[in-house]
Amino acid sequence: MSLPLAEQLRPRSFEEFVGQETLLASGGFLKESIARKKPLSFLLYGPPGCGKTTLAKIYSACFSLPFIQISAVFSGIAEIKKIVQDARENPLFQRQILLFVDEIHRFNKAQQDAFLPYIENGTIVLIGATTENPSFSLNNALLSRMRVLTLSPLEPIDLQKILSRYEEKLSPLPLTEEAKNFLIESAHGDARYLLNMIENMEGKKELLDLEQIKNLIQKKAPLYDKQDDHHYNLISVLHKAVRGSDPNAALYWLARMLDAGEDPLFIARRLIRMASEDIGLADPQALHIAHLAWQTYHLLGHPEGELAIAEALLYLALAPKSNALYVAMNSAMECAQKNSHLPPPAFALNAPTSLMKKMGYGKGYLYDHDTKDGCAGQNYFPEQLKRTSFYHPAERGFERELNKRLRYFDSFRNTPAPSEQVLSASLPSSETET
Repeated sequence: MSLPLAEQLRPRSFEEFVGQETLLASGGFLKESIARKKPLSFLLYGPPGCGKTTLAKIYSACFSLPFIQISAVFSGIAEIKKIVQDARENPLFQRQILLFVDEIHRFNKAQQDAFLPYIENGTIVLIGATTENPSFSLNNALLSRMRVLTLSPLEPIDLQKILSRYEEKLSPLPLTEEAKNFLIESAHGDARYLLNMIENMEGKKELLDLEQIKNLIQKKAPLYDKQDDHHYNLISVLHKAVRGSDPNAALYWLARMLDAGEDPLFIARRLIRMASEDIGLADPQALHIAHLAWQTYHLLGHPEGELAIAEALLYLALAPKSNALYVAMNSAMECAQKNSHLPPPAFALNAPTSLMKKMGYGKGYLYDHDTKDGCAGQNYFPEQLKRTSFYHPAERGFERELNKRLRYFDSFRNTPAPSEQVLSASLPSSETET
């Protein structure tokens, strides 16, 4: 059985390894650990095809440790215990092994805890590999015992070295220079993908140009999973691009998410949130337009409805921004939680029964519509609570107008309304609700 090309060309030393220069720099974690001859547990976090497995194997070889590799997709606690038991019983293992766990984020929190005692007593040196943010996918107990090393996608120059290594060791690729550059560009920093594409072309005799290679190779699936941190990272940067009034960047991230298969309704719902959080009353139309985009996609579906989402996105990105509504709501919630025991002012309560009237409900209420200016200026906060200003409109967009209105109505509360302004101090007989 012939080895896969990725295995045939796998580097056997740090000198052969390409990419991740910062991680492999002299004085870094890996080199220091090797220099001190002290193997340590760590986690390799990075995208597919950036060298995680290769780094683990090279590191293991530096200490002449037995290298055991498992995948969290297929393994469980029983297999972990068996590996440890074999390590203890086999004198060749010298009581310590290097256990490499691929896709370690696939283990649940209880399975992750199974490693803890064996790391503590030195039976295993654990190296985990994950494509998902370890802050969310690994429990704190395991993270506290492992150094997290972040890997980046390989640069085009790194992929060029891998392609050249293939041609030097095996055979020249039947590709024009343009086609080779396109192949490297299409890999998006993933060495395994590049080697798989090269492997698919083995045996071809005729020289392939750019158009032919485009037709031959498959499109690389975007690095995206609706359940992982790529999903949250992309919606986060989309939100910030809208907040930062950058419509072109916002369109780019929208296209990235749609191309990766994200649910357009999820994006539409987030646009509604952006309209309230980052625009608010600076442009009240923003919420309406975001909601219409959500409704339009419901009506039309893919792909026609996506244009409505893009329309709303551009409107939001170019709308005047204000988080005054967001800040006001948070401040009001905090105040309400601290003062939830305070009763409302009695004058503002309805009094449908004689007992409630005797208790003072509704006494002294001034019906705003019966005043000269349509505002009696009464204080609707609890009597024991000092008046608090939560909402501070920005001097942008429609909130400039709201600022004028706010100052106008506040002037009535700061100055008691003259008695001659009040035409009626009690509710009309038909008024039973506020």
